[in-house]
Amino acid sequence: MKILQPIKIGSVEVRNRIVMPAMHLGYCPDGYISERIINFYRERAKGGAGLITIGCCNIDEHQAYAGMVDLSKDDFIPGHRQLTTAVKEAGARVCLQLIHAGRYASSSLTGIKPIAPSAIPSSLTRETPQEMTLEDIQRVISAFAAAAKRAAEAGYDMVEVIASAGYLISQFFSPLTNRRQDEYGGSLENRARFGVEVVKAVKKAAGEKIPVTVRLSGNEFMPGGNTNKEMQLFARLLEEAGAAAFNVTGGWHESRVPQITMNVPPGAYAYLAQGIKKAVRVPVIACNRINDPLIAEQILREGRADMVGMARGLMADPELPAKIAKGQFDEIRKCIGCNQGCLDAIFRNKSCLCLVNARAGREGETEIKPAQKPQKVLVIGGGAAGMEAARVAALRGHRVTLWEKSERLGGQLVLAAAAPDRQDFRHLCTYLENALHKLGVTVVFNKEATEEEVTAFAPDCVIIATGAQPAKPGIPGIELEHVVHAWDVLSGKKEVGTKAVIIGGGAVGCETALYIANMGSIDAETVRFLLLNEAEDVEEIKRLALQGTKEVTVLEMGKSAGQGLGISTRWPMLQELTRRGVKILTSVQAVQIETDGVIVAKPDGQKEKIAADTVIIAAGSRSENRLYDQLKEKFRVYLAGDAKEPRNALKAVQEGFDAGYAV
Repeated sequence: MKILQPIKIGSVEVRNRIVMPAMHLGYCPDGYISERIINFYRERAKGGAGLITIGCCNIDEHQAYAGMVDLSKDDFIPGHRQLTTAVKEAGARVCLQLIHAGRYASSSLTGIKPIAPSAIPSSLTRETPQEMTLEDIQRVISAFAAAAKRAAEAGYDMVEVIASAGYLISQFFSPLTNRRQDEYGGSLENRARFGVEVVKAVKKAAGEKIPVTVRLSGNEFMPGGNTNKEMQLFARLLEEAGAAAFNVTGGWHESRVPQITMNVPPGAYAYLAQGIKKAVRVPVIACNRINDPLIAEQILREGRADMVGMARGLMADPELPAKIAKGQFDEIRKCIGCNQGCLDAIFRNKSCLCLVNARAGREGETEIKPAQKPQKVLVIGGGAAGMEAARVAALRGHRVTLWEKSERLGGQLVLAAAAPDRQDFRHLCTYLENALHKLGVTVVFNKEATEEEVTAFAPDCVIIATGAQPAKPGIPGIELEHVVHAWDVLSGKKEVGTKAVIIGGGAVGCETALYIANMGSIDAETVRFLLLNEAEDVEEIKRLALQGTKEVTVLEMGKSAGQGLGISTRWPMLQELTRRGVKILTSVQAVQIETDGVIVAKPDGQKEKIAADTVIIAAGSRSENRLYDQLKEKFRVYLAGDAKEPRNALKAVQEGFDAGYAV
């Protein structure tokens, strides 16, 4: 496979074409390299990644996030040297990404006012930066150079400069954030000047043997901002300045075009790398949502890029490259683009975890070792927590049996995957099913566990992961025939009429609304066919893709819908619901369900009937854990997932892992 072939960046040979781009992990609270981050990257290097980029790395006092790695002074060098040694001993090349956040820096973290090319407010931080003087510009360029010199001393094979995501170099190059009238503003060449000077300074400081790469936005995806056309010109200037490779992503943090969420098709932004590749002669790395090795291989074979970035793919499965080499494609634990543990955590100034990989960020304390005495383990419940618990217990050598009361595994993962653009939840379900089969876990379907049956089975240990049941609010009329639960709609057990009202605007309510609103709209393949054949005009095709056959209204008691969805997922979900014409009524309470609609009470006390021929209840859930109380005096019992308390899939998988690990 081409993905496994070596490649050179400058004078540095990389063993394959799999790159782990920089991820801010939040593992270094004081900026110093921690044992946690060394363990994390060592495991990815051992798993076969070709090039690992560490970052974002702070170069001065203008930090963007808590827990960033730092190289703004010499004191940080020894820790970085430990990290580079660990990665290189495992066979990977290692690069350091240098960042200046500009107007994305937060005074709440730094205690100082952010600086930027112009005093343009940031919608991300809600702050207005101070316009940089010429002295500020030279000071920052010198800070980049000084950090690059330290990176070379610390043993890095390469240094990367970030000119993407809306950070400082992006801010200089974009007409949206650069209103300067001097030599650093105005024309494209002037706006590019700061980035060009940074690359030149970094290259000179790092030394001739160390290639300098650039992380570049292939398109800002900001109204009035730079497109791939302008980025190609920028890339040429940066190449002339000494850039040895381009790592191409898309968008800014302020963009309203999703970049790495589940609704972005895998490999969708490879076209941005393809555009940059046409403009330069050095290697180009395609990024964003490339979590499938076959898609990655296709991108390389078609010549759209020279390497592929798989940051979250390698967070989800550190052994991904090794599994590709062995042909173990069905054993790859794919990133599902949920962002619950990674991007959402960073935006809350917390450290990264991973929904599908409960060991991520905990490598040092969760190495799976054989149990001293294999036991007979019974897992009750085949949802995310139960399957993960069974997998880990089996990995440790225990004899594991899993009872599932339905005819299939997956639990709420299956329901979560039903909504449009949420299908990647199936990847986790498929991975876990495959793992249980390969590990010899006995799975019994349609098995309702009782105290008597568990006692007769006589396990040494019981893991209860029986999940939750939908909550049933005490609304008059809830027993009417046209009232159904959201889970029954998502599972296909119940049909929906023309006018649907959903009571509850949390995560499940929004996903159900999207699922129903999509009914009757044309699919992506039909859109492509109509577009290429000019069968309809573009606006009509767009209408057909967004407008289905159902009228959907969501009722939410709180001030806003989508609570329970992650920070990075909520706004795309609400944006899509609005596009599809879903009505979302907030601060209203359903007080009566009637045969033809739902009576709601408004904040002012007035009541209104919302017409409906189907009413869907999405009012939360309650834990199903009666067995725990029945069994805890007889057996060693662990409780995991929603059975413990209704929560998101991230916590459920982690608790499942911990239960299986503890046995």
